[in-house]
Amino acid sequence: MDINFRQVSIVGLGLIGGSWGLALKKYGLAVRRTGFGRASTVARALAVDAVDEGTDDLGRAVRDADLIILAAPVGAILDCIPRLKDVASSRALVTDVGSTKRMICERARESFVDGPLFLGGHPLAGKERAGVENADATLFINARYVLTPLEGGHIEDPRTKAFISLVTAIGARPHIMDPARHDRALAFLSHLPQLLSSALASVIAEESLEARLPVELAASGFRDVTRLAESPYSVWRDICLTNIENIQQALEALVEKLEFMKRHLSDRELEREFQQASKLREKLREAA
Repeated sequence: MDINFRQVSIVGLGLIGGSWGLALKKYGLAVRRTGFGRASTVARALAVDAVDEGTDDLGRAVRDADLIILAAPVGAILDCIPRLKDVASSRALVTDVGSTKRMICERARESFVDGPLFLGGHPLAGKERAGVENADATLFINARYVLTPLEGGHIEDPRTKAFISLVTAIGARPHIMDPARHDRALAFLSHLPQLLSSALASVIAEESLEARLPVELAASGFRDVTRLAESPYSVWRDICLTNIENIQQALEALVEKLEFMKRHLSDRELEREFQQASKLREKLREAA
């Protein structure tokens, strides 16, 4: 790398922020890791060695940072970006891990006119359970890591190139794309599966209460499909709020598909749906 991110500030010490901190330590990629969050969260992050030091003062946390990773929920990232304008070094690279990108990149474009360089980011990695206590240094291995530069020329900035190298060093696979295209793709590939899983689990919860449905009969298939239902609403609230139109389109497409299958439960059209779904699964296995 032409640039070494010696001082790294992680704003938000949950699963992703904690995993970033642990990965930096595991691979020796930072001299000092500073965390920002509530005192109780900082204490938990220190206990698992996700950071070297922590504070609840944002200015103090980012003042000397070469790299600032915004690892909070999307709403908190949107609130934090304007605050960084006056406290972050102009030589720093600021990136985020938000699951939606368009609104975050728009806010950064407004805020960092003459300040640090912003590079949108989204690691396609995670777990159902949040919190720094579930952080893992190997979380990003083999995961796609989407990067959304604000301008085409930013990809040639030494700080961007250094971060791409950093992402590769923690085992992830960088993928450059446009923020709006990212949000539409993730509405179908991530946000829709989450809502489907939560909806199915909610339906069964209601049925079990009203009709004494014996949920102990649920086997591995049901558990697999509803695995995402363990994800906290506190994370998904902001995702839904910042990607409403794309998610609505995805839900409408799913509703249409379910209505189609409902109408064809007794004919060969249903078989074609199964065959099409099976072919997609085969492609996913090959891609993996």
